[in-house]
Amino acid sequence: MRKYSPAGHIFLLSLCLSWLLWPALLGARQVVDQLGRRMQIADHPERVIALAPSITEIIFSLHQEHRLVGVTLFSDYPPAARKLPKVGSYVQLDIEKIVSLKPDLCIGIRDGNPIALVRRLESLGIPVYAVNPTDLERVMETVDEIGSLLDSQEQAQRLTAAMHARVQAVKARIAASRSRPRVFFQIGISPIVSAGTHTFINELIQLSGGVNIAAGPVNYPRYTEEEVIRLKPDIIIITSMARGVRFESVKARWLRWKSIPAVRNGRIHLVDSNLVDRPSPRLVDGLEAMARIIHPELFGNPP
Repeated sequence: MRKYSPAGHIFLLSLCLSWLLWPALLGARQVVDQLGRRMQIADHPERVIALAPSITEIIFSLHQEHRLVGVTLFSDYPPAARKLPKVGSYVQLDIEKIVSLKPDLCIGIRDGNPIALVRRLESLGIPVYAVNPTDLERVMETVDEIGSLLDSQEQAQRLTAAMHARVQAVKARIAASRSRPRVFFQIGISPIVSAGTHTFINELIQLSGGVNIAAGPVNYPRYTEEEVIRLKPDIIIITSMARGVRFESVKARWLRWKSIPAVRNGRIHLVDSNLVDRPSPRLVDGLEAMARIIHPELFGNPP
C-alpha cells in the first residue's frame, strides 16, 4: 500500500487550483453566451470581428469601433463600417481572412452564422460569442451583454435606457387609439413575401398599433397578387432584402387595384429594410417610422 504523502496532496491541490484560476492569471475570463455555451475570452478584447451587420452597428453604438478589425460584407452602417476589412457574408464566412486578422474575439449571431463555420473557428482557438436577439427586449439585452464584453457597460446602459424610453413613448400614444389598421408588409418582390408572427416586423407592426394580416406560423410566407387583393389591407408597406431596387415600380403595380383600401386611400409606403430587419438599436427607429405610417393622426405624417 502506498504511503500518504502530505507534500503530494498539496501538489495536487495546487495543480487543481491553478487550473481553475489560469484564465484570470492569463488575463482571460469565462463567459456564457446567449446559446448557453461556456467559453474563455480575453478580459479586454482588443481585436474583435463582428460576424453580422447588426453586431457591427451595436459595437459602433457603444463607441467601441476602435476594437473592430473585421466585419461582414453588408456592414454598411454607420458609413465608417464600410471601410473596415471584410470577412465574407454572415452566412458565408471567409475563415482564412478571419484567421489572418488575428482576432481575440468574434461575435456572431445564431440566425445567420452557420454552426459548422463557428465550430471551425473555435477549433482554431478563436472564441465565438453568439447572440440570439429574437425581439426588441432581447436586442436591448444583447446591447448590454456586448457592452459588458467590450468594457462599455455605462454606454450600453445609457443606450438601452434611451431605447426603452422611446419604445414606451410609442406604446403610450398607441394606447390612446382604438383603431387597428390591417397591414400587409411586403419584403419580397418576385415572389411577394411577407412576415409572419415570429419576426421583428410583426412585433413592430403590433407595437405600432397595426394588425399584421400575414401573421401565422410561417416566418416569411409567400403570396400571389390575387391573395393580397382578397385580404384588402388598409396599409401596404414595401421594402426588400435586395438593395438598390426601384420600389416605385412595385408601388405602381399595386395602384392598379382600386379595390384595395390601401390603394384607394393613398396608404402605400416605402421603408428602409435595415430599420426593420436588423436586430440593432436602429430597430427603435424602425418602430417610430412604422408608427408614423400606421397612425399618422398620433405621430404626424410619415416623410
